[in-house]
Amino acid sequence: MRIGAHVDSADPLAEAATRSADVVQFFLTDPQGWENPEPRADAAAIKAAPTEVFIHAPYRINVATTNNRIRIPSRKLLLAHAAGAAEVGASGIIVHGGHMQKGDDLATGFDNWRKTFAYAQEQGGFAVPVLIENTASGDLACARSFEALARLWDAVGEFGVGFCLDTCHAHAGGEDLVGVVDRVMAITGRIDLIHANGSRDEFDSGRDRHDNLQSGMIDPKLVVAAIRASGAPAVVETPGGQDGQGADIAYLRAELAS
Repeated sequence: MRIGAHVDSADPLAEAATRSADVVQFFLTDPQGWENPEPRADAAAIKAAPTEVFIHAPYRINVATTNNRIRIPSRKLLLAHAAGAAEVGASGIIVHGGHMQKGDDLATGFDNWRKTFAYAQEQGGFAVPVLIENTASGDLACARSFEALARLWDAVGEFGVGFCLDTCHAHAGGEDLVGVVDRVMAITGRIDLIHANGSRDEFDSGRDRHDNLQSGMIDPKLVVAAIRASGAPAVVETPGGQDGQGADIAYLRAELAS
């Protein structure tokens, strides 16, 4: 099993080495900003390395919203970051499912997602696979509940979109981790990446606060079971830097080997 971590973007290969990671995930820009990625001097080295790479899109992106001043720039930014992801040889770009504003019809959000992929096709397509990630909170979220996820997939599944399962988000969003892979696969037909995270909060809290795997409110064996059942690479987005993430990676490897 390929296990790794989300790390600082300055020198992701070095960060991966300190954690003995097979997989690395990072941002190309400030995750809270609207900047397009700049060419990286180390792009060729990252692309040539045996470490598998995933890029996480900025948190600001929300292609579902009815707010034009957010939705339209979000489409363009996602395209730009997908192009940046291709430059470093990434296997995919992860983007949150997005949410609607109070009083909106959630169906409009699913349609806006469909329009995002249609727009991308007009521009030549996304340069790497787009992996939509389930989210932890929001009554009008497009990918918090698996009921909503099924409606989203009805809208975008034909575009070959991928899926990233975050264990903390599922737990916080009210989705039981027992049998979670089977339930997701029945909807999406695929899981391309696992975000293997513990949670600091109780089930269905709606709070996105990651914890290390052997602490917090999630039985870590359920995270192990999800990785094993999916066969997908896993990335820990857990606290503690090199030591905390390194311990989480070592735990997952030991459990998956048993």
